Amino acid sequence: MTLESAAPPPFLPRARAARRAYGLDEIALVPGAATVDPEDVDLSWQVGPLRFALPFLAAAMDSVTDVRTAVLLGRLGAAGVLNLEGVQTRYADPAAALEAIAAAPPDEVVARLRAIYQPPVREELVCARVAAIKAGGVPCIVSVTPARAAHLAPLAQQAGADAVLVQSTVSSDRHRSRRGEVTSLRALVERLEVPVMIGNCATAEGAADLLEAGAAAVFVGVGPGAACTSRRVLGVGVPQATAIAEAASARDAYFRRTGRYVPIVADGGIGVGGEVAKAIACGADAVMLGSALARAVEAPGRGYHWGMATPHPALPRGTRVRVGTAGTVEQILLGPALVDDGSQNLAGALRLAMGLCGAADLRAMHQVEIILAPALATEGKRLQFTQGVGQGR
Repeated sequence: MTLESAAPPPFLPRARAARRAYGLDEIALVPGAATVDPEDVDLSWQVGPLRFALPFLAAAMDSVTDVRTAVLLGRLGAAGVLNLEGVQTRYADPAAALEAIAAAPPDEVVARLRAIYQPPVREELVCARVAAIKAGGVPCIVSVTPARAAHLAPLAQQAGADAVLVQSTVSSDRHRSRRGEVTSLRALVERLEVPVMIGNCATAEGAADLLEAGAAAVFVGVGPGAACTSRRVLGVGVPQATAIAEAASARDAYFRRTGRYVPIVADGGIGVGGEVAKAIACGADAVMLGSALARAVEAPGRGYHWGMATPHPALPRGTRVRVGTAGTVEQILLGPALVDDGSQNLAGALRLAMGLCGAADLRAMHQVEIILAPALATEGKRLQFTQGVGQGR
């Protein structure tokens, strides 16, 4: 489904067209005429040979994923993605660095992050972190930026990583630069034996470029994350419902042409069960969770969450936000929910939503009817908003 109007209005004052795009808050899912028992719903998805029981990936952010949480998530049927360019691979014991980030006054956060992320990435720590996750008996997924992928990705594979995510604000196999050699995503995919997932993108054309490069999964989302400031700093981004739907349309066309099905992962702007369900309905096969899991008791961020681009030496594109601590990783993903705002038991919420829409598995959920409904979250909820409970939080 393409979430755009048939005839874009003129973009005044110049003769340019601006198409309408939609966020997840502006759409709703229509219940099916036939429903499915939530207990019969299959939430599993697959990347290359790796199959996961739950469609949740923990973001490759230092406030969300470390060795401990990656192992815990894997044992629950989800997966954590470890950032190979973060504090886990710059410090043998990152606890002091994480404490310093959490303790920084708001007006000193960027400077402190820059200082903490100054020490170089250490190869022995890359290998040690991968080995520790593997020792936990779960698949190990690691994240690298395109600039360092050619070096770090093969190192991680040699250490035992099961998949690699090459991720930046926007990734393209057609990146151009006069400053020197540019990493070829296609060449990296061909070089590695493990699945190479690539992100991020926000359009059908961008997704098609990554698909043609051989991506094992395509990550979608430019700027919707809770700690990301790219949309304000750069003015660049596409609302997430439209971005997911466009990427999914490119994926479906690619699948019809090649017979290779590539999962779409919605990354950013997803914190409650309804947003998970709507992201899947727009065409995603899984969602990447940042702030939602940064709130977990076990999260390394100490109740804070910050973006990967926050320590950038020239132009920070993220911030540190306080998310607090509310529930364990297991409560957030599997329940039981102890809060009424939809931020816990995400799997249970997704199962129920799929059952109500008559979708027995994730790919069937891609076919449910989507409507434009910007008042969905507020209609009839005056008391919740006046009392600050439920949807009124």
